[in-house]
Amino acid sequence: MKRKLALGAVLSTSALLAGAIQVAAGAQAATAPAAAQQRAALLAQAGAEAPAAARALGLPGQEQLVVKDAVVDADGARHLRFDRTYAGLPVLGGDLVVHQDAKGAVKAVDRAVQGSVAPASLSPKLTAAQAAAGAHGAVAATVGKSADADEPALTSVGAAGGAELVVWAASGAPRLAYRTTVEGMRADGTPSSRLVVTDAATGAVLSSEEQIRTSNATGSGKGVFVGSVTLTTNYTGSTYQLKDNTRGGQYTVDKNGTLYTDADNVWGNGSASNGQSAAVDAQYGAAATWDFYKSTFNRNGIKNNGVGAYSKVHYGTNYVNAFWSDSCFCMTYGDGSGNTHPLTAIDVAGHEMTHGVTSATAGLNYSGESGGLNEATSDIFGTMVEFYANLPVDTPDYLIGERLNLNGNGTPLRYMDKPSKDGASADYWSSTVGNKDVHYSSGVANHFFYLLAEGSGAKTINGVSYNSPTSNGSTLTGIGRAKAAQIWYRALTVYMTSTTNYKAARTATLNAAKDLYGSTSTEYKAVGAAWSGVNVS
Repeated sequence: MKRKLALGAVLSTSALLAGAIQVAAGAQAATAPAAAQQRAALLAQAGAEAPAAARALGLPGQEQLVVKDAVVDADGARHLRFDRTYAGLPVLGGDLVVHQDAKGAVKAVDRAVQGSVAPASLSPKLTAAQAAAGAHGAVAATVGKSADADEPALTSVGAAGGAELVVWAASGAPRLAYRTTVEGMRADGTPSSRLVVTDAATGAVLSSEEQIRTSNATGSGKGVFVGSVTLTTNYTGSTYQLKDNTRGGQYTVDKNGTLYTDADNVWGNGSASNGQSAAVDAQYGAAATWDFYKSTFNRNGIKNNGVGAYSKVHYGTNYVNAFWSDSCFCMTYGDGSGNTHPLTAIDVAGHEMTHGVTSATAGLNYSGESGGLNEATSDIFGTMVEFYANLPVDTPDYLIGERLNLNGNGTPLRYMDKPSKDGASADYWSSTVGNKDVHYSSGVANHFFYLLAEGSGAKTINGVSYNSPTSNGSTLTGIGRAKAAQIWYRALTVYMTSTTNYKAARTATLNAAKDLYGSTSTEYKAVGAAWSGVNVS
C-alpha cells in the first residue's frame, strides 16, 4: 500500500506548514476551543498545500487533493489524509495518506487504490434522473427479501435523492458513475440510508452501502445500565438541561427531538419505566466516550473538532437496536422488546459513536473485509470505553452487548476472545471471510485485538473466564489493553484507508507499532504474532 517517493520531494511551502503544525502538536495542553482553532488552522494550511502535495505525488493535472484530516507526531512528523477529485468529480477509492517528516519531506504514501483513477470517459450515457431511478429500483427490489438478524429486510423505500456524478475507482477499472442516496425503513424500525453507486454508462450497480451503522444491537442521575452517576448539565436560569457544554455541547433528546429538562437536576431512577433513566445512560455514555478519546488519544470529540454529538432515546416502538448516523451526527437508541429494555448500555454507546470516528478518519467501507474492520474498530473501542468507565454496575469485559440480553438467554452478542462462540463470527481469516455480514467478519480483528492485549489460553479477567485459541497453535503473551489500543488507533487514523483489508490492516498495525515502540520492540513482534494467530500473515 506504500509507494516510496524521492527523499528530496519537499512541498514548496513546507516551512510555513511545519510552523502551523508545530503549534498544533502542542495543543494537548491547550483549551478545547484553542485546540479546535489550531486544528482548523492546520487543516486550512494543509488544504493550501494540497496542490504542491499533488505535484509531489506525480498526480496528473486533472487530479486534485482535498484535505480531510491531519495527524501530527510529537517530533513534528505529519500524516495528511486527502480525498481526491478528477476533473472536479469526487473519486471514490481515491483517498490517500501522505506521510512527511518534520521538514516536509514526503516519506511514503498509503493509497486506497494503486494506479490511475482516470475513467475512460467523462461523458455519461445516462442522465442523473435515470441514474436516480435505477438506484431507487435496485434498492426497492430488496424490499421484503430475507436478511440476517443484523440487517433486517427493508419494508419501505422513499424517494431517491439527486444523483451526483463521481469517478468510481474502488474496484475494477476506474469509470464514470453516479452516486445516489436512497432512504427507507427496515422491518425492525431502523431507518435506512443506502448510498448506491451506479455505472454512468450502463446503470449497473457498482456499490450499495448502508450509511446507518447499527449494533446487534453536575447533576446526579441513575440510569438503567450506568447506575448512579454524575452528569454535567446546563442551567438556563429557570431549568436544567441535559446538555454538556464542557464536551462540545453534547445533549440528549426524546423520541420527538425534545431536549430533556428537569427542575431539580436529579435525573432518572434507574427504572426503564422512567423516561429519564435511559437518557441518563445515553448522556453518560456520550460523556464517557468523549473522555476516553480525549484522555487516551487527545482526540477532541468524534471529528476531533470540539463539536459534540447528540443522543436520541426511546426511538420507535419495540425497536431492538441502536445506531449511529453521520448525516445527523447523532446516536439513536431503541427501547427494545416491549419498550422496556432500552439499548443504552455503555459499550453500545462507545461502539456506535466510534463509527463516527472511523468515518472521520480512515472511512472504512462498510462491506467486505473493510466492513469487518469497521465493525471491529467499534467493538474494540466500545470495549475500551467500558474499561475506561469502569462502572461498579457494569464490570468491564471483552463481551459485546452482554447486558442487553438480546438473545434471551443471558449471552452477549459477540465474544472477542473466541468470536465463533456466537455461532456465526469468524475466529480466523480465510479467503471467504469478506463474504460474511460485517458484524461477523469483524471477528478476525476482534480476536486479533484480544490476543494482542491479553494473549492466548485460559484466564479470568474481572471475574469473567476466557479461553482464546490461535490458528497456528502458538502461545501468545499480551502487551496490555493500553498499548494495543494505541496501536489500533494510530493504524486507523494514520495508515488505514477506505479499502483496507485484513492483509493491509496487518501492515498498518505493524507500521503503527514501529512508530510507537520501534521495529525491534516486544510490541512490534507481538502485533505480527497476534495476526499470525488469526491466520493473517
